[in-house]
Amino acid sequence: MSSTHLVDGHILMLLRNGEEYFPRLIKAIDAATRTVYLETYIYAADTVGRQISQALQRAAKRGVMAHVLLDGFGSAELPDAWVDELRRAGVEVLWYRPEIARFSLRRHRLRRLHRKLALVDEQIAFVSGVNIINDVPGGQIIAPRLDYTVEMQGATTEQIHFVMRRLWTLISWINFRRQRERVKLLAAYKNTDQQKVAFVLRDNLRNRHAIEQAYLKAIADAQREIIIANAYFLPGLRFRDALLKAARRGVRIVLLLQGRVEYRLQHFATRALYDELLRAGMEIYEYHASFMHAKVAVVDGYWATVGSSNIDPFSLWLAREANLVVRDAGFAESLRADLMQEIARSAQFISPSVWRKHGIWMRLLMRFSYAIVRFLAGIIGYAREHDNV
Repeated sequence: MSSTHLVDGHILMLLRNGEEYFPRLIKAIDAATRTVYLETYIYAADTVGRQISQALQRAAKRGVMAHVLLDGFGSAELPDAWVDELRRAGVEVLWYRPEIARFSLRRHRLRRLHRKLALVDEQIAFVSGVNIINDVPGGQIIAPRLDYTVEMQGATTEQIHFVMRRLWTLISWINFRRQRERVKLLAAYKNTDQQKVAFVLRDNLRNRHAIEQAYLKAIADAQREIIIANAYFLPGLRFRDALLKAARRGVRIVLLLQGRVEYRLQHFATRALYDELLRAGMEIYEYHASFMHAKVAVVDGYWATVGSSNIDPFSLWLAREANLVVRDAGFAESLRADLMQEIARSAQFISPSVWRKHGIWMRLLMRFSYAIVRFLAGIIGYAREHDNV
């Protein structure tokens, strides 16, 4: 479904799933002449991980400065041998919060690097929800996880370069490197909130609520239609209230959510919200062709977002996330058309009348799951501590 759009001086290519994203990423890395930056939550030791690794090694051997930043929890199963191989070839590899106490619930341990970004020669950027992993789950599931990436060229890549280089330098500084450069980079931030192509972050500095606020403003401004496709949908009160207000003023709201059970607690907690959402007139569809991994939305056929942020406490309160917001009818319609096609082809409509027939035990399970998740979210709390990593 890849489609190309010219928006405010940017060239944007919308890519679906890893089958379109990974070849484009490898092609860009193979053409690199100066720098490659890659950030990911999961880097798997599989065929896709091997292909990306080989491309990075080829680049480093040509003299390209290649940087890979891996989350210490999401990529914890990546073998040391793979990391050593990258480093021997000249690829620099750093870990974001190396996981030590794997089952610790301390708040700072849950602040993960969840964004999926790549930048080549400071000119070609990829803003994605796709991890470096074979996106066909395997077993009885032969379809890829549903997800999206935007490949971009244009002025906004300068901000992406700043953001990625800054985090790289910060993590390096934590490891007693490049302290002077860190101070210089902190002063280079630019605000791009009003642009037609905006790079929106969630971090533990000045952007704690930026992605949630971008959603809330788009929902508040919606006049006709809101389509949200989200892998882990467990919005807080403000987000739900914004959707309910939109529904009351006649906005059509379509939610494409996870149909297959991947994480039971989250799955049943999300379903505990269905009664309220269905009563408000929202349309809920559950995706069954594979696992849902998308984190995208389209509002009024003009505003669209693609990126790494789910609509749940982990993404909106704790993790480092990155989304691209695009205000353009052509781009938004391309994403909308693909989502509606997937809804028609691979999703199951949740009928309000059928939903109300769920038995008492299922309803208790959903309410219990929701209570546990909200309790854990309450323990975690908003990330108020002065923790800039």
